[in-house]
Amino acid sequence: MTEILKADPAGIARAAEFLLDGKLVAFGTETVYGLGALATSDAAVAHIFAAKNRPRFNPLINHFADAETAFKQVQTNELALKLAEAFWPGPLTLVLPRGPNATICDLAAAGLPTLALRVPRGQTTHALLNAVGQPIAAPSANPSGRVSPSDAFHVLRNMEGKIDAILDSGPCSVGLESTVLDLSREVPFLLRPGGVTLEQLTPICGVIRNPDDYATKLPASPGMLASHYAPVLPVRLNAEHVEPGEALLAFGTPLPGSKLTWNLSESGDLEEAAARLFAGLRFLDSEGARRGLHGIAAMPVPRHGLGLAILDRLRRAASPRPPAGGDDDLEASLS
Repeated sequence: MTEILKADPAGIARAAEFLLDGKLVAFGTETVYGLGALATSDAAVAHIFAAKNRPRFNPLINHFADAETAFKQVQTNELALKLAEAFWPGPLTLVLPRGPNATICDLAAAGLPTLALRVPRGQTTHALLNAVGQPIAAPSANPSGRVSPSDAFHVLRNMEGKIDAILDSGPCSVGLESTVLDLSREVPFLLRPGGVTLEQLTPICGVIRNPDDYATKLPASPGMLASHYAPVLPVRLNAEHVEPGEALLAFGTPLPGSKLTWNLSESGDLEEAAARLFAGLRFLDSEGARRGLHGIAAMPVPRHGLGLAILDRLRRAASPRPPAGGDDDLEASLS
């Protein structure tokens, strides 16, 4: 059952308790209601994808109480500082390279080398972020493909029983998702129009690539690249045996014959598997190469629920690599 919490000190404290315990809490920002989980925990973030029935592991926006805390997670630059000064707190998300001391988990970043940061507006949101004391990953609090919610009733109607609590702070003042601006490259990319307009951004940024560029040159939306952050070692899908020289990405009872195995979930739990996927690929890739192995055999994963999202990422890991110098690392759009 989903608890409805009032936006008072007791409700905020209860919501923070839920989040720190790895549970899901929907909360209102000035844009839309977000479905929050502790951004530092792969297991907590996996609950988001399960609750939303999200078919792909797209990167999530990470929310902070202030810019100083947010920028500790990334490699920042002068433009990011200027934009934060102009628009934070507010409906602007900045995408920047992950910093060496970042604590945000792989699943919240979808395995990308960039992180998406936002300092939202709102007294209740600010109080919640301060009470938690850690970044909160939060896409819109609705099932995948449905309309984003702008009040607590919308969340309850679509997510009741799937999440632990809703912190009801009333209707959202903007009602439109945040603008997402990628600053990880030489020229800023507007990945998603939103609450801060292109006209507001241009005087600070100068040239900005706009969404029209994506219609012809770039991925139109998250998850559309064929090869996406693949390991160096080639991945073989739906393995029913292990070839000599292969590491094993297992699910359930491992196949015999591998000298190097990472089990996504011995019990066959898809949420656990989702939480362990990116760490497993990285481990098998680096340790397998160190041991002189030549590939990774991935066991079958069920084709339902989070299994579809896991399979989506594994298919991309197994796809042919794009030509050197291509835009294979550009996917950074959020929702």
